[in-house]
Amino acid sequence: MLSSLSTSSWVVVCRQPLKKISISAVSTSWRPFYIRTHSRSPQRVLVCWAKYAAESGVDGSFSLRMVPPSLLAAEKEEAKAVLTLFLKKQGLSSALAARVINKSDAFVDHLVSQLHSVHKSRYLVGRELTTLEIRDALIPYLETLLEEYGGILVDVVENFPNPPVKESIEANYQNPITEENLDTLVSPSNAILDSKKLKALARVSEISPAGKFPAHVCYLVELGMDLEAIREVIRKFPAFAYYSLDRKIKPLVEFLLDLGILKSDIPTIISKRPQLCGISLSENLIPTMTFLENLGVDKRQWAKVIYRFPALLTYSRSKLKGTVDFLYEVGLSAENVGKVLTRCPNIISYSVEDKLRPTVEYFSSLGIDVAHLLQRSPQTFGLSIEANLKPLTEFFLERGYSIEDVRTMISRYGALYTFSVAENLVPKWEFFLTMDYPKSELVKFPQYFGYSLEVRIKPRYAIVKEHGVRLLLNQVLSLSGPEFDKALRRKVKKKHNN
Repeated sequence: MLSSLSTSSWVVVCRQPLKKISISAVSTSWRPFYIRTHSRSPQRVLVCWAKYAAESGVDGSFSLRMVPPSLLAAEKEEAKAVLTLFLKKQGLSSALAARVINKSDAFVDHLVSQLHSVHKSRYLVGRELTTLEIRDALIPYLETLLEEYGGILVDVVENFPNPPVKESIEANYQNPITEENLDTLVSPSNAILDSKKLKALARVSEISPAGKFPAHVCYLVELGMDLEAIREVIRKFPAFAYYSLDRKIKPLVEFLLDLGILKSDIPTIISKRPQLCGISLSENLIPTMTFLENLGVDKRQWAKVIYRFPALLTYSRSKLKGTVDFLYEVGLSAENVGKVLTRCPNIISYSVEDKLRPTVEYFSSLGIDVAHLLQRSPQTFGLSIEANLKPLTEFFLERGYSIEDVRTMISRYGALYTFSVAENLVPKWEFFLTMDYPKSELVKFPQYFGYSLEVRIKPRYAIVKEHGVRLLLNQVLSLSGPEFDKALRRKVKKKHNN
């Protein structure tokens, strides 16, 4: 699997937080750009060199055999020195680093092949690399692995080119690396990292002889997508690394721009659903949009819909129809189904049987008008019954409100169930108890819980108290600044007249 290892990163397993090696501490002539190439395992070096020779017009017999044995031996020693320094910078003692190096001949060969890949033109003209050039090539490569690979450095180095095994990070961090437990950190029974992911990461991080990233990476960067965001997409969806720029990525981006989506929103959409780039526009994506428009999605709102939930366009027709049929079943009209899909397209992602139906049954048991709630606050139906809905209902019942009160509050403010009991309701309830209002005021105006306690509720109420007047709770919070001032002046004037 590591035959294509390139941009995965390593972390030495240790108790203390890890810190990255300072490149400047290793090389004073570090150049501020990545040197990332498609690395190759020792077994494939000759094949890759032959391929390069053929592409370069060099006699096909060129291979590592052209590099003098004495030079190869010297490069291996240089690679060992760089790797040793890197391991020590990550916290290993000299003795532990030496033990790792002694078990890592294959990985050292891999580092040498990395040198040959980065500096292939130097070898073609017979020029040897300096120590500084070797460090400049390998340290950035190891730095990149450190950023991305996780806590299995010892495993990767010692077992290369065999698949690395992923030790439990928590377990490793509980025990510092010592002479006694070093071997126990590498267990062949542990989970194997995904080779496809590693190859995909290598592909998008490959640097051309001209010092450029692949065309599709450059295109995404120009759109505003940084390299780490691109790598994160690859980790989640490795196939994205193989999408053609001209046939897949660029046509989708241009299509989205034509829909009115802002260029600055494209990176977010691709990050959320990179699979969109693999869908045929003419055969799948556009027909799916037409299908959804026939179900009531407002075609004028596609830019907002796709930005909110780009995965909507990747669902099958049967999945889309199944959810829509259920919305009809609970009493929504065709017009309201369209409004729900436009406002909350991610409702399509909810399982009808595991999420929507049980939630409908719960609200029905409280006597709540489900169709009305779905229309007003569809996002409520994505919440957990046990973790979100029941605790909120119990919160009000425990404070003396009746089920009828809860029904009234929900009918007036469907988003009420989307708030956290601990972080929202409790602090606002405690402040409400200090206000001169009866509990019934919250039944009349449950929107109280939707306002910021520090930014809106406390400042507005303090102003009212300062003037010695009384306003309805909804007047205190819902009125705009000018309207609030007018209402306050009227109350003050009325008080003085009386």
